[in-house]
Amino acid sequence: MGHYFTDDDSLKKEINKLTYHFAGVDYSFMTGAGVFSKNRVDPASEILIKTVPALSGSLLDMGCGYGCIGIVLAKTYALRLTLADVNPRAARFAALNSEANGVVSDVVVSNRFDAVTGRFDTIVINPPIHAGKAATYGMYEDSLPRLGEGGRLFVVTLKKHGAESTRDKLADVFGNCATLYRKKGCFVFCCEKTGGTSGRFPGGRD
Repeated sequence: MGHYFTDDDSLKKEINKLTYHFAGVDYSFMTGAGVFSKNRVDPASEILIKTVPALSGSLLDMGCGYGCIGIVLAKTYALRLTLADVNPRAARFAALNSEANGVVSDVVVSNRFDAVTGRFDTIVINPPIHAGKAATYGMYEDSLPRLGEGGRLFVVTLKKHGAESTRDKLADVFGNCATLYRKKGCFVFCCEKTGGTSGRFPGGRD
């Protein structure tokens, strides 16, 4: 049985079509087997979209799946968008969905940040919990050097998936962690890169 963070060629090739409405705009998304939340926009993703404040500049949707979070935020706030996912199948859907919704994006197949270049004003993550704590915590750690000064990381997670330990980890990495949303077991955290948490790119690159 395939997982949404693997590319399983044995999966059926059916296409699902989803619709989503946000800020007066209708969106259409194509999904399929082997992609996270293929039958509807994930409720936690929707909470993240609605909770994130107005953004500007560049946005990275890390672990983007079929691209819903990044595409909606990029179109709403006119952002430069990068979509990254370890699953080539998800990345293909993300590219198709960007085009279908009139959003220009750079889509990257990447194990965490391995194939991602540059720095960003904002990074959003709905973490792949079933990939394990090492993978999700690695995403948080790797986000720090990929943010510009004053850049922010937004993470949505559930209490049953370890929201409290996630908050502690984020605070340890960034030196700060604000809770923007907490309701019915769902949390949205925000961390800001400050002068005391400048970080460096892997391999020592500035």
